[in-house]
Amino acid sequence: MSGHQQHPALVVPHSHDHDTHVDHGTVKSYVTGFVLAVILTAIPFWLVMGKVIDKSSTTGIVLLAFGAVQIVVHMIYFLHMNTKSEGGWTMLAMLFTVMVVGIMLSGSLWVMYHLNHNMMPGMTPASMQETVPESLQNMPASHDMHNMKMQ
Repeated sequence: MSGHQQHPALVVPHSHDHDTHVDHGTVKSYVTGFVLAVILTAIPFWLVMGKVIDKSSTTGIVLLAFGAVQIVVHMIYFLHMNTKSEGGWTMLAMLFTVMVVGIMLSGSLWVMYHLNHNMMPGMTPASMQETVPESLQNMPASHDMHNMKMQ
C-alpha cells in the first residue's frame, strides 16, 4: 500500500450546500420596514397626544392593535421570520413563545382580578354599612363596648 488512504466512514463531508439561502433582506425591504414602523409609531402617538378618542379603554385597545401590527412588521422586515427560514423552526419557536406569553399574561390578569375582587370584600356598597358582631349583639347595653366608650 503506497499512499495514504482513509476509510470512507471517517471522511467528514464538507457542506458547500448553497441551496439553503438565508434571506438577509434588501435595502428596499429595510426602508419599507422602517417607514411602516415610523407610521405605526406616529399614529398611536398622535392618537394619545391629540386625545382623538374620548374613551381611554378604546384608546388602549387601539394602541394594543397598533402594537401587535408593529410586532409583525418587525418580525417580517427586520428579523426575516417566515415559514421558509430554517425549515420553519423559527416560526414554530415564535408561535410557542407567543402562546406561552399569552398564557402568562392572561393568567396574571385573571389572578390579579380575582385577588382584587376576593381580597377587598369590604369595599362593596352593601357591606360598607357598620355591622355589629354576633357576640356583641346579645350583650346588655351596660356591657356594650360602644356604650363603655361613651361614658
